[in-house]
Amino acid sequence: MVEQDWLSERFAEHQDRLRAVAHRMLGSPGEAEDAVQETWLRVSRADTGQVENLAGWLTTITARVCLNMLEARRSRREDSAGALPPEPPPDTCPAGRAGPEDEALLADSVGVALMVVLDTLTPAERLAFVLHDVFAVSFGEIGEIIDRSPAAARQLASRARRRVQGAADASEAARSAKRDIVAAFLAASRTGDFAALLDLLDPDAVALEVRGAHAVASFFAGRAQAARLALIDGVPGAVWSHRGQTKAVFTFTVSNGKITHITIDTDPDRLRDLDIVFLHADHKERR
Repeated sequence: MVEQDWLSERFAEHQDRLRAVAHRMLGSPGEAEDAVQETWLRVSRADTGQVENLAGWLTTITARVCLNMLEARRSRREDSAGALPPEPPPDTCPAGRAGPEDEALLADSVGVALMVVLDTLTPAERLAFVLHDVFAVSFGEIGEIIDRSPAAARQLASRARRRVQGAADASEAARSAKRDIVAAFLAASRTGDFAALLDLLDPDAVALEVRGAHAVASFFAGRAQAARLALIDGVPGAVWSHRGQTKAVFTFTVSNGKITHITIDTDPDRLRDLDIVFLHADHKERR
């Protein structure tokens, strides 16, 4: 009983890190919690007498649990695919949708795109990338978990890294283009350049209940004059503040270089939870 109490206390000390590992591996807080619980079940039944590095041992068990869950998930996906086209081969999968945690990760800048990219990786690629690039686990240890050589583990992580970085580059390019469009919209609003506003709006653009490009341009010509360019949860948009308090957030949907939808959110509770970084020509200012 004394040994079990000791083990329970040590496990509790490492639980946050194990949950972070599982969350990065699985992309779901609920599944991460399930993985940590399964890890404890395995740990509580194991002989710890020969364990020299408890933290590494716990990480290894958590990683193996996550690997099993990823393989089961992939198997279910393949079984339910039916007549759907097969997944693209590993080196040609498109970039897509993250994660929302604060741990340091190379691909945090991808935001939503990260999780879609990770979902296109094989379980072994995903494990190798996450454990090495995020949690600094050696390729030797990773190789033991996936039953591969350290060199093979390195290759898996490298291949995953290239695809994640490709998604980051594509996401950054898209954000840059959208930022330019939103900035041009705000500039045209401030100067009252009605023609420029119309040129930026899709003919079927919608803002709140006001429909049509001309109506949208008129609606925003005054209200956007005081708005400032900002990143809103990492996405270019605009923010109107009064006496230092955010009063309205403008979010834009852009397609083929035109603004197709503009939404204004004035709900104080939602605005309070947003991460807003005001953008200037030469620096950023976080709210």
